[in-house]
Amino acid sequence: MNSAFTKRMKTRSLTIILVLVIISLFIPTPYYLYQPGSVEELGSKVTVEGGEKDPTGNLHLTTVLSMRASNIYYLAYGWFAPHTDMRKVKEVRGDMSDDEYNRLLNHMMESSQNHAFAAGLRAAGEKVEIKPTGVFVRDIREDTDAKGKLEIGDVIQQIDNQEVEDAQGFLDYLSHKKAGEIVELQFEREGSMRREKIKLVPLTDSTNQAGLGIVSENEFTITPSRQISIDAGDIGGPSAGLMFSLEIYNQISQKHLTKGYEIAGTGEIDMDGNVGQIGGIREKITAVEKAGMDIFFCPADIHPYDSNEKDVLDEAEKEGYKVKIVPVKTLQEAIDYLEQLPPKK
Repeated sequence: MNSAFTKRMKTRSLTIILVLVIISLFIPTPYYLYQPGSVEELGSKVTVEGGEKDPTGNLHLTTVLSMRASNIYYLAYGWFAPHTDMRKVKEVRGDMSDDEYNRLLNHMMESSQNHAFAAGLRAAGEKVEIKPTGVFVRDIREDTDAKGKLEIGDVIQQIDNQEVEDAQGFLDYLSHKKAGEIVELQFEREGSMRREKIKLVPLTDSTNQAGLGIVSENEFTITPSRQISIDAGDIGGPSAGLMFSLEIYNQISQKHLTKGYEIAGTGEIDMDGNVGQIGGIREKITAVEKAGMDIFFCPADIHPYDSNEKDVLDEAEKEGYKVKIVPVKTLQEAIDYLEQLPPKK
């Protein structure tokens, strides 16, 4: 009888443990895991009308592999896996919903490609027509009337029945308003037009006394002097901008800048060719080293709060990486470096 009881207790205990294990598989943790991603050549992804792809070497973009630690087992893996950075969900995406976060990533990638088109074409001496199409909502303060009425990813096109072309014009209109006044906005959300009346709130870190309490930037379209197509697949975010613009310039100029080298890089780009800071630089230099790249372009540190250059040099020294690291402030600096580079032996 004791033997049967013991057997039942063991079976019950194992069943409870199994149920707990199964339940734990579906309890997400508040963390993302970041690891070295892929290094992908750009000749097959970027095609410029009338351009010529470089036969002497390759330019590459770099990515970071990010995944939600969807259960404690992924989290445990993150603790022990090499070259893995763990960040809280709040740090990565704030209080954005899945839809808002995806809209932001898509906007950042689309803007990055448009910036790369403009920067690459301008560096090659060609013209680009830029047309503002509204104001993109990038963030919304919690303690505002706009929260719950606007969403990240909305594109404001009218305020009080007046057309909104760009962020500066939008701010200029609000510069004469006071906190408590109400404005009516027309905006686009996922292809449909909406209208909302929103009460303005006081602003402290702004030249305006009152505003919506949002972070905004220009939404625009460009008409390039020649057709350019980029097949980015599921790559998101703005960090491929520098390398997209460098590939565009290389195809247009037909200078064969790579000279037999395998060249990777990362960095945001604006339409004037300035290179901006990005996230995941330590993971990217690891991916670049593993892929056997010869040269890695990274954003140079310009402001006191910039850290890409310091972080990548620190990681390379700590791990003993051999890849040549070249910090650049502008697209033109990257072009100048490659132009004076001797062919690879």
